[in-house]
Amino acid sequence: MLRRLADRGFDPALAERVVAGLVAEKLIDDGRYVENLIAYRAGRGQGPLRVRSDLRRAGVDAELVEAGIDGYRGWLTALESARRKKFGAARPQAYAERMRQARFLSYRGFTSAQIHSVLGSGVDIEDWAT
Repeated sequence: MLRRLADRGFDPALAERVVAGLVAEKLIDDGRYVENLIAYRAGRGQGPLRVRSDLRRAGVDAELVEAGIDGYRGWLTALESARRKKFGAARPQAYAERMRQARFLSYRGFTSAQIHSVLGSGVDIEDWAT
């Protein structure tokens, strides 16, 4: 918040006092922000890698980000929901289709382990994902 206010030309000392007051009143809470953003992005079908990147880019403390990512238990549900929305309910049988779905899910920010757990071990994600 301080960075945003400074970028918009507000006096740094005044901005710091205002933000400190908001934090003291618990109107601004980074932990709550992280939890809400993770739940929102997961609900939109984005995975932990992508959410982590976005939170770090926003300047959120790395420890807080990791705690939020690790504490969220709905990643596999989000992955399956994103897969079903894009490709339908049927599981892919052909290798080419499994790879196509794996690439999509990887782009959405899901980990190799998560993708393997949903699509099966017949997917060689390490061959094309870095």
